[in-house]
Amino acid sequence: MERYQIGRIEGPWTNFLPPIQGGKFRTQEELDQLSEKECKRSLSLDQDSESSPSSADQSPIFEPMEQATSSLQKRNTNDTIKFSMTSTSSSMSSVELEKVPKMSVLDRRTQQELDFDKAKYPALDFKTQDAITKKYRELQERIQAQGLYDCNYNSYLIECLRYGLFFCAFLFLLRSGWYITSAIPLACFWHQLTFTVHDAGHMGITHDFTTDTTIAMSIASFMGGLSACWWKYNHNVHHLVTNHPEHDPDIQYIPFFAITHRFLQSLTTTYYEWVMEYDAFAKAMVQIQHYTYYPIMLFARFNLYRLSWVFLLSGKGPKKGPAWWHRYFELVGIAFFCTWYGYGVVYKSFPDTWSRFWFVLISHALTSPLHVQITLSHFAMSTVDLGIHESFAQKMLRTTMDVDCPQWLDFFHGGLQFQAIHHLYPRIPRHNLRKTQKLVQEFCNEVDIPYALYGFVDGNKQVVGRLADVARQAAILAKCQRSIAAEGDYGMH
Repeated sequence: MERYQIGRIEGPWTNFLPPIQGGKFRTQEELDQLSEKECKRSLSLDQDSESSPSSADQSPIFEPMEQATSSLQKRNTNDTIKFSMTSTSSSMSSVELEKVPKMSVLDRRTQQELDFDKAKYPALDFKTQDAITKKYRELQERIQAQGLYDCNYNSYLIECLRYGLFFCAFLFLLRSGWYITSAIPLACFWHQLTFTVHDAGHMGITHDFTTDTTIAMSIASFMGGLSACWWKYNHNVHHLVTNHPEHDPDIQYIPFFAITHRFLQSLTTTYYEWVMEYDAFAKAMVQIQHYTYYPIMLFARFNLYRLSWVFLLSGKGPKKGPAWWHRYFELVGIAFFCTWYGYGVVYKSFPDTWSRFWFVLISHALTSPLHVQITLSHFAMSTVDLGIHESFAQKMLRTTMDVDCPQWLDFFHGGLQFQAIHHLYPRIPRHNLRKTQKLVQEFCNEVDIPYALYGFVDGNKQVVGRLADVARQAAILAKCQRSIAAEGDYGMH
């Protein structure tokens, strides 16, 4: 980006609100006109409470945050609310309800989560967040000074021995006629390889773009039939806008899962550029998602095939620059994978169709711990947007949890148990993340940011609990909608 630099800002800078659901840049004159219109509208509402609010533009795009008013805040000024998603609201009298500003069921829940995060985390004023950013940069210097960005290649030697052991066990069992059993070491092989792809995708091995990307593509496509380029295309966005319902593709799993009530509104995803419809099928699945979470995770690898192949066959990704050849390299790799696994193993090595079926199913299903690990660090964490004044460090720690485990079990988690630390410093090699953890804990204590750390079992409980909570919200919303339709009170819908 340095080639596009035209100047440097000295002192504090007030960011603009970026385009979220499409919009336009507003000049100062347009902002003044909008402000005047809002003042007139407010006076009109004060004079006649029964009048209908005007349909003013509620998408403050590229406005200074001090002047922007969110659509949520604007909706709060309308009439009164009749429904609430909290159990305590049922005990409120009708007089008390009349005093509550009108807000949709889902908007009220959003406001509650915003209030919760604002109370739990440091203030969002410039001075506080700037102090956090300075401490974050000081921590970066300490990490670099201690050599924690330097890759421990001896650790990768041990990893390679582990990979070789699993693959040899797979071949031995297959040649010995233990067809179904051979699926187990193959699944372990795929599971472990993914961690190195993750490391290389973040340039955490050699820190050289071409070398690490080639390592990632070679392992992912030739050995696993997946696209590392698709993953980087997806994962970079995830790291920029972690846990944002509209923007983060890693939490956009409608119609099967909704980790926040925001998905009950048919949001538009800016990554895939389509509307995530909360249709009849989604309504049915979300209400039972805490029961279907683990069964669906058993088949998650098949979805990775779909996403990878669609990405490559549709010609997405860079067509110029140093990565122009990556797509063709991965197409060759996937063809190689289909040859050795699809033809050489599944088709040629098995005596009957039934054995093939169970081998494919088990070899893919046993990689499910990886998919649980991927979702574990984010599904239970905050999904609200506290605005652009929030520091990067606070946002990463607010939307990501770490998993506590004994050191000897690190190979099983592959560094994914340190996701909060990884989101703060993505290029730290995974074998150094445990050493970095102590420094990050000191940083969190110093700036008063909670560091989410759960055991593997407790972390899973948090995730299932979040899924169950949203499922209950979906059930209550559906009940409200049926009641509204029966009574004909569409003004509250």
